[in-house]
Amino acid sequence: MALHNGHRRGDSAAMLALAILFAGAPLAAAGAASPAERLASPCQGCHGQDGANGQGMPPLRNTRGVAEFAALLRDFRAGSQPGTVMGRIARGYTDDEIAVLARFYGKPD
Repeated sequence: MALHNGHRRGDSAAMLALAILFAGAPLAAAGAASPAERLASPCQGCHGQDGANGQGMPPLRNTRGVAEFAALLRDFRAGSQPGTVMGRIARGYTDDEIAVLARFYGKPD
């Protein structure tokens, strides 16, 4: 094999493969989370840990009933609820996923 910066090219490929393998380790550990927790985890970036509040966005946890929460997400998805990015985000959710998020974040009806 040809040398590249003092290393064989095969060594670089092997190191890259190992890096990718070990980078997946945290993802495997995240597999212990429930499906609802995994689905809700992107919400935390703006709405805070477990949707409690963060980054100036409204809290999600127990602020609306389950049915109201689901309706709000469907409205964002349809474009009938104004928002900065929530419409684009909500378009990525199916009705089933919206129901899961509503049960995870909403108050029991």
